[in-house]
This record gives sequence, C-alpha cells and structure tokens, in this order.
Amino acid sequence: MDGTSTPQSVIRRKREGHCLDPAELQGFIGGIADGRLCDGQLGAFAMAVCLRGMDREETVALTLAMRDSGRRLCWDTAGLRGPVLDKHSTGGVGDCTSLLVAPILAACGAYVPMISGRGLGHTGGTLDKLEAIPGYRVAVDAQTLVDVVRRTGLAIVGANADLAPADRRLYAVRDVTATVDAIPLITASILAKKLAAGLDALVLDVKCGNGASLADPASAHALARELVAVAAAAGLPARALVTDMSQPLAPAAGNALELRLALACLRGEAVAPRLREASVELAAVALVQGRLAPDLDGARHLAGNALASGAAAERFARMVAALGGPADLLEATDKYLEPAPCSAVVRAPEGGWVAGFDTRAIGEVVVGLGGGRRRGDDLIDPRVGIDGIVPVGTAVARGEPLMRVHAADPDALAAALAGLQASCRIEAEAAAPASLVLARYGGEAGPA
Repeated sequence: MDGTSTPQSVIRRKREGHCLDPAELQGFIGGIADGRLCDGQLGAFAMAVCLRGMDREETVALTLAMRDSGRRLCWDTAGLRGPVLDKHSTGGVGDCTSLLVAPILAACGAYVPMISGRGLGHTGGTLDKLEAIPGYRVAVDAQTLVDVVRRTGLAIVGANADLAPADRRLYAVRDVTATVDAIPLITASILAKKLAAGLDALVLDVKCGNGASLADPASAHALARELVAVAAAAGLPARALVTDMSQPLAPAAGNALELRLALACLRGEAVAPRLREASVELAAVALVQGRLAPDLDGARHLAGNALASGAAAERFARMVAALGGPADLLEATDKYLEPAPCSAVVRAPEGGWVAGFDTRAIGEVVVGLGGGRRRGDDLIDPRVGIDGIVPVGTAVARGEPLMRVHAADPDALAAALAGLQASCRIEAEAAAPASLVLARYGGEAGPA
C-alpha cells in the first residue's frame, strides 16, 4: 500500500460506496501480486465491487494496476512485419473460435500472442482443448512466447507468472465468492492480460444467450460497451461484437470433439457453418483494425481465403509443432485424439422442428461427464462430450438423432442421456433463424 491506505481502508471505502483513486488501487493490486494480502481480503474487495460497482475511471485504474502487476511484452525489437492483434471471447458452449481466428490472422499477415484460459463452470476453455493434443505446451515463459510468435505468427498459451499475476489470484477468489459476473472485475481481468501482451488492437466476442456467462442481454451489451471504452482509455484500440449463444456455436461440446471440428474447418471441410461464420467475422474485424484490409467485406474475403487455401491450417500446424505437439496433427488427427470408450445417440422424442436448446444444460452435462471443472483443480477427460448437435431450424422425425454423447463409462453415459433429451425444444413449426451477430461496439457501433 502507499502508506496512507491500508487494505482494510480500501475495502471499507468501496463497501461504503466511495470511488477509489488510482493510488489506492495500485497499492491494493500490488499487495495481491506480492502476496501481502490474504484471500479473505481479496474476497471482501471483490464482493464490495460486485455490490457497489465502479465508475469508468475506477475501472480504468483497476485495469492498469492489474496490467502493471507484472511484466509487459514489447514487440518493438522483435522484427515483426505486421500488426500484433488478438481476440477474446467471454466463453460459451461449443465456442472454439480461437483455434480458427488466431491462425487466420497469422495467415493474413498479423502476429497473434493469444493468452487464453481454461474452462470453469459450464463454459469451455481454449487451453483445455489444446491440451488434448499430445505434447502441446500451454505453459511457456515470456521469451518462448515471443520466439514462437516471431517464427510462426501465433502462439496460443496460458498466462505465465510474469503477465498480470494479480489477475490469477483475484480470479480464483472471484470464482468461489460468486463475484465472477461483476462487470468492472470482468473488464479488468480481460483487458489487463491483453494490455500486458503489448497488442496493437483487440477484437472482443461478448456472448449473449442461455449458454453465456452473461445470459441477460442488457448485461452483455453493457460489458461490450465497457470493454471498448476502458480499452480505449488504456491506449488499446478495441472493437466488440455481441454474439448469440442461445445454441452451441459448434455442433460439438467437449475438448477433443471441439478440437476435431476446428481441425476439420482448417482443412476446409464444411462441418460447422456457424462456427466458421463467427470465426471469419471476428477475424475480419481484427484485420480491419490492423489495416490489413480496407473494409469488412475485403477482410471477410481475406479471412475466408485463408481457410480455403490451407494457409490458416499451415500456420496452426507450425504453431502446434513449435509448442511440442505432433507436426502431422491435421493429417493424422485420429492417430492423436483418442475416442471415449462409450457413446450413444440422443433421439427426438417427437417429430417437428428443433426450435432451441437449454445451452447451459448441455455445457453442464459435459462437465458432469468429466469434460469440464466444478473446481479449479479438477482433472479433465478430453475424450468426453457431445457431438452431432443438430442446429436450430432442423426438421426431425420421431426417433431421429439430435446429438451423440461420448462418455468414459456406461453409468456416466446413462446419466448424460437422461439430461440431454430435455435440453432440446421441438415445436410444430419452424422458428426464424437467430442472427449470429447481435450488435457491434467501436467502429461500426450499434445493433447489427
């Protein structure tokens, strides 16, 4: 602390609804990073922010303090020949866009140091998907991150102890104190790591719908606006898309199953149109930000061509090999991704049109199968999950497949089947297709 404030006084002032000044926040966050503050103090601070909120200036100061709690990457001497860009998603079910967006951007001339996270609760995590690849290292030091980005154009890894270390401690406490959904804390957590990574621009994917962390539309839009505004105040140009998460984004949920789909998309296979659409749109926004395309239409063409030509697949393969994975993963996927021992189809109980899903329930079934975490130290089985999920708007007859479950044992399979049939809503008439992009903030702002 700065000598005039104590951790207790900072917590008390926020609890009473006062605005904290930058010096108070810098001192408090410094105490998180160096271990002077205990978890009880972190939990009390997080709850005070959750209940009392923060204004824009406070959120900017909190974000900068968290950024400055560790090392900041500088790319000026790395000899890069393009912009440093990144994408972040607030998470959902079947959302594996990072596995496509990063290699698309690299194939189009950008450099992508993507600091990703693990799944917690019903939403999946990029690092867990990548750890389904034998030998792939998600934990690397900062110099290795820089070297891999310089050589391959991208590196998708976890935050190391050098980058925004205060966020790691604060997030772990937020998870067990029911303060994860506080918008100032979400904003600071996301942007601190991105600012520490030394980006030139950032595109944000804020999920909205019954499978999102923020299911309420008003909260999702508020978070998108806050992320763009705080990033700008901190010197990072950012744009945000609010996108639909009222059904799984890909027709699969589960680590190896989503990885398989992403690899198929990189190979140019038409297996997940909604996932491809979201990935191309996010990449296009970033390409315009990085001045690698003059407008969104041109950027969409560039991004789509990176997939169709195999250039994005080649970049992904180079990254996997550079981070310890097999060089022939794309060509020999079955050799490296082991299937689950048990599987069965969920069948339609009646005929009609697939009108919607309880998407959160699907994610929770994956967790129950062992494909996600209820606590941060839970082990994950990468083989389990759900695939073959039919999209909303599909006509089905009674007994036709709605999805397939992959489980580690018969008991887990039976429990999953019981829960999944009720997660799909079938109606007599076809529903209007849901738009994928619901709103844009920064640049072309407002309703999509």
